[in-house]
Amino acid sequence: MTEALIGLAAMMLLSLIRIPIALSMGAVGLVGYAYMRDWNWAPAFAMAQTQIYETGRNYTLSVIPLFILMGTFVARAGMAEELFRAAYAFVGHRRGGLAMATVVAAAGFGGPCGSSIATAATMAKVAYPSMKKFGYADYLSTGSIAAGGTLGILIPPSTMMVIYGIITQTNIALLFAAGMLPGLLATILLCVAVQYMVWRDPKAGPPGERTPWPERWRALRGTAAITALFVFSIGGIFVGLFTATEGAGVGAFVSMVFALWRRSLTWRTLYLSLVEAARTTSMLFLILIGALMFGEFVNITTMPADLKTIVTRFELHPFMVVAAIMTIYVVLGTAMEELSMILLTLPVFFPIIVHLGLDPVWFGILIICVVEIGLISPPVGMNLFVLSTLIPEVPTRTVFRGVMPFVVIDCVRLAILVAFPIISTFVPNLMK
Repeated sequence: MTEALIGLAAMMLLSLIRIPIALSMGAVGLVGYAYMRDWNWAPAFAMAQTQIYETGRNYTLSVIPLFILMGTFVARAGMAEELFRAAYAFVGHRRGGLAMATVVAAAGFGGPCGSSIATAATMAKVAYPSMKKFGYADYLSTGSIAAGGTLGILIPPSTMMVIYGIITQTNIALLFAAGMLPGLLATILLCVAVQYMVWRDPKAGPPGERTPWPERWRALRGTAAITALFVFSIGGIFVGLFTATEGAGVGAFVSMVFALWRRSLTWRTLYLSLVEAARTTSMLFLILIGALMFGEFVNITTMPADLKTIVTRFELHPFMVVAAIMTIYVVLGTAMEELSMILLTLPVFFPIIVHLGLDPVWFGILIICVVEIGLISPPVGMNLFVLSTLIPEVPTRTVFRGVMPFVVIDCVRLAILVAFPIISTFVPNLMK
């Protein structure tokens, strides 16, 4: 166990001195593996070669670039504007309605997009000008955009779910199904947070104009394209029409057809979409390879067995163990980049979950929720940096102030999902 703890400390130190996280995990994994083999470098280099080769040729991993590409096409097709317009038509006349419309639109857009950062960036461009026009407080505007953006990795499809499923050998289709009800719960609770903020400060979110019912139905019909995309690609996975990888390919193709049909995809934008997807995929693959190398090192130490022994010796209740793990993740999320945090700690915590006989699908949803909290937790939440870049006129401290009620409500949601696993497992059990 000592070797693994030293490896974790070394990884943290390398990260603090600005070594890229992928290189940090890979280097510590390589050196640690050689140390555990009496400084025999041959098996260490063989392990590294195997992880690089197997990751590159893994057919299941092709789902990542395909879902990323689908998200870029959806963004190019202007579907986010239609979702925001439809959400505003139904709730915009209420106090805080524009902020709630932002959350609902982010939930609808975040599904096909699959990226929290891309969802937050898109909604910043779509929703912030409207909220500014109607006199919304900047802290409410930015807070709702940042928090709504996190829904992009919870509502399927989600690249984070894919990575978790591959590392833990958990069925990706079941993970997608498990995200449905928690995603709905998250959307409702974020709207509750908006209502609390405008109750505390009614001037922060003045009501807009009431939309007549005929216009509401026309706005709702405008979301038919993204609804059809979601039902066709994700619904096909749920009913077993095709695998997650095939669903990603279908989704990418259909979203490209929508973008072409709307004449929003030119040769230049197609090139930019492909480059963006390739760049993001390369970054994720490098981090994944580094994490797998570090995981191989941790697995040959005594840490997994020692942690199981500790849990067994003290006869800890499984939910106490899960609550402790979630607390550690929430604290780490305030200081570490979320994907790296998860990949770094999964080799340590996941064997405990398996040992306790807990559902890995349920634990995967908890992991996603923790990542969501980390994305909007000061000072290193990635969505906060996105908003600071796209809306530079809003001070960073205002953004931090705006997200805190949403951080609190996300922690409440995490506690609910821990206490009631049925919320996450109901739909997957129906699929089984």
